[in-house]
Amino acid sequence: METNARYLTIGTFALAVIVAVFGFVLWLNRTNGFGVQDTYQVRFGGSVSGLQPGAAVLFDGMRVGAVSRVSLDPQDPRHVLATIAVATGTPVRQDTVAGIESQGLMGTAAVSLQGGSPSALPLVRQGAELGTLVADPAAGRSLTDMARDTLKQVDTILGDNADAIKSTMDSLKTFTGALARNAGKVDGLVAGLERMTGGGPAKVLPPLYDLSAPKLSGLAAAKPPGQIFVVNPTAVVALQTQRLLIRSPDGQLATVGEMQWSDALPTLIQAKILQSFDDAGLAATLTAPATFGKDDRQLQIDLRAFNLTPKPDGMAEVAFSAKLLSADGRVLSTKLFEAKVPCPSEDAATSVEALDTAFGTTVGELALWISAGS
Repeated sequence: METNARYLTIGTFALAVIVAVFGFVLWLNRTNGFGVQDTYQVRFGGSVSGLQPGAAVLFDGMRVGAVSRVSLDPQDPRHVLATIAVATGTPVRQDTVAGIESQGLMGTAAVSLQGGSPSALPLVRQGAELGTLVADPAAGRSLTDMARDTLKQVDTILGDNADAIKSTMDSLKTFTGALARNAGKVDGLVAGLERMTGGGPAKVLPPLYDLSAPKLSGLAAAKPPGQIFVVNPTAVVALQTQRLLIRSPDGQLATVGEMQWSDALPTLIQAKILQSFDDAGLAATLTAPATFGKDDRQLQIDLRAFNLTPKPDGMAEVAFSAKLLSADGRVLSTKLFEAKVPCPSEDAATSVEALDTAFGTTVGELALWISAGS
């Protein structure tokens, strides 16, 4: 008996759950999940393809109800009547705009309601007739209709411009043919643009070489009074370079190899002369004093040669003239300093070593000339 009673209890509970579920579904179907609702009609003047009972009703994009019935107007079969149920309190007014809206590219159609002036009267029943909104005449046009019209317009445009399009295609064919015939030049142009904009393979920098500051010896024990202002050397344009130069027998200068000096030759020579003078205790400066003292002097250098000469008698030659001026600008003395050192090869290391030796010889003679009082 207890077993039968237990089975009876379980069966009764299951039946109650099933009845409750059916009741909920029935309520949801009747009310569409929006509680108390108001019912209206929307009159469409044409096709409403895709609009079915149960479709959503949107008010300014928010779902407020559903379509409960779709039927032809019995008085005018050219029109379609859609009965909609919306949540009570939805501000449907006499000037509310009705239409059809597609929910997504492949979605179902929905009735859309938009706006309405706050001062407009609410839409209400007229006796037994529901409050009715008249949709825009174009509202019933489906996406297919609009796509068809658009394609017709595109086809018309293409037909009217067939000759121009054919001419453009011919020109494009000619242009692509020219590109194909000049592919090598195009590649070169692109590579040049890459180099200009910093793209492409990283450029290999040439090796840099520096001159040494000559160690001076044999100078007079008593150093000249005052300080020596070493003016930036002058030189012809060809010598204002960082490249290694070679002078032909007829006097023409040309670059050789890929090496570079650490600075332009006049500036590099000025810096190394100053360094040598400082190391030897000669008071020298690159900055002109605000006021020259009576013992201060100016050293002006004009670079004449800093190059190689070709084989078979390859030499490294350095030459410059020096002019020593007093504090008031009077020329005290001038002298030409030059040295030549054998250079059996034009490779960078050998050439730099030979030029460095020749430069050291000329700077040593310059320092002796200055320390002797000139």
